[in-house]
Amino acid sequence: MAKYRIALIEGDGIGHEVIPAARRVLDAAGFDAEYVDAQAGYEYFLDHGTSTPQATYDAVENTHATLFGAATSPTDKPDGFKGAIRHLRQKYGLYANVRPTKTRPVPGAYENVDLVLVRENTQGLYVEQERRYGDTAIADTVITKDASLAIGKFAANLAMQRRRKLSVVHKANVLPVTQGLFLNTIMDEVGAMDGLNVSTMIVDNAAMQLVRNPQQFDVLVMTNMFGDILSDLAAGLVGGLGIAASGNIGDKFGIFESVHGSAPDIAGQGVANPTATVLAAVLMLQHLGETEIAGRIDVAVNKILAEGPRTRDLGGTASTEEFTKALIAYL
Repeated sequence: MAKYRIALIEGDGIGHEVIPAARRVLDAAGFDAEYVDAQAGYEYFLDHGTSTPQATYDAVENTHATLFGAATSPTDKPDGFKGAIRHLRQKYGLYANVRPTKTRPVPGAYENVDLVLVRENTQGLYVEQERRYGDTAIADTVITKDASLAIGKFAANLAMQRRRKLSVVHKANVLPVTQGLFLNTIMDEVGAMDGLNVSTMIVDNAAMQLVRNPQQFDVLVMTNMFGDILSDLAAGLVGGLGIAASGNIGDKFGIFESVHGSAPDIAGQGVANPTATVLAAVLMLQHLGETEIAGRIDVAVNKILAEGPRTRDLGGTASTEEFTKALIAYL
């Protein structure tokens, strides 16, 4: 009997290519797991009228962790459609979206970057409470003290395991009620934590500082939309979304995914970069306590990124299959 049961959700577009690649890498690294295939996403919605069937809930709830490929989020949403990954985050209380940004040996990457963005994952503008009155559109942003407290403590604990430096990113100077509640709740809870260096930074300054001097940061914590935007900016510092991974973590469940979308322009062509999904699997392994296997895969990724073959988003010509085979051969 396998030590772990892992749910695999390919999702949409290139998810059908990068999830199988990551599974093969996990197998090559000796991860002892039984896999449960599940479905979710826009493609599933178009065929069945729901983005996430009951069988997928069962898979998430009855496995040790979930690895998710990619999700399409159309601009013009059909009636009844809920984005699969956002829905799963909220349904399972996956309040911490953890997005590491680390220098990898790829062309154009900033040197010596090693930071983690921690994004509150269930509230903010992403509660999707919008309405329109003629030519006026209004969107609610929801911030609660409990959610702010949870994400602040999570980020502080993560920082204590790293370099003991936490930056609380906010826009309380313009939005003192919502952003102020987020900022003040976190500062009241962890601002004086023994051994932790806590600072605050307005989000627009944080964007500039990430570009000018990302090496100054360790762990950054922020609300949902700010985290969504700044994590993509951070990914651009070290090679792009093709190598950007994330974990959606709650008190009971964890869903790990690549940061990139479903990339319909290249889906089915066999050229997608599977690195982000492989690194999402590394985050999953770390979450499960399998740090030795996680470390070996991480080293292998750096080896292939440094020596090739690289996929075309990183300046190479390798297909998904060629990159995956090289990674497996090194392992």
